[in-house]
Amino acid sequence: MAITDWPVDERPREKLLQRGAAALADAELLAIFLRTGVKGKSAVDLARELLAEHGGLCALMAASQERFCRSHGLGDAKYVQLQAVVEMSRRYLAEDLRQRPVFASASATRQFLLAQLRQEVREVFAVLYLDNQHGLLVYEPLFYGTIDGAAVYPREIARRALELHAAALIVAHNHPSGVAEPSDADVRITKRIREALALLDIRLLDHCVVAGPEVISLAERGLL
Repeated sequence: MAITDWPVDERPREKLLQRGAAALADAELLAIFLRTGVKGKSAVDLARELLAEHGGLCALMAASQERFCRSHGLGDAKYVQLQAVVEMSRRYLAEDLRQRPVFASASATRQFLLAQLRQEVREVFAVLYLDNQHGLLVYEPLFYGTIDGAAVYPREIARRALELHAAALIVAHNHPSGVAEPSDADVRITKRIREALALLDIRLLDHCVVAGPEVISLAERGLL
């Protein structure tokens, strides 16, 4: 049955207008993005099939262009549109952090870090440089690899902080394994960064670990 033949309050677009986007399931949101289905399948049917094929919405959004376009009903145009949506979301979250202190909304900070790091397939170590009101100046990925295998240089973090006239910062990295629990290496590098920054009277506010849908705060764990 075509979506236009569904009861009005069950159609994704109408449901969103009446109840808000949060009321929609992943397949319904994806169906709105797809706009149309394929022969024999509504947009919702196609969306459900794609989510099952890729293993969920996050995996679909993180898929490479080649993998994305192999799916029935998708192609370069849809890939470009989806990447534009993802990047707009990241920029929206960054702008939100620039307009108010990061700890005025811990959830906004976590959502920003999830948007930036959750889909990375390699480990990325990044820094949020903050002004004296703890508003976001710059978000920068600085190091790649693993904390044990690829060097994380506190002096480089400190040097960039001085260039930006940052008063404080938050460091963050992802665990592609999907396990967010901080490692001993995470704790050690946090201590080294904190000590390097203290010499310059710059505060390290937190070290966050992103894995899957989780963001673990070392500050909240008493490990900072």
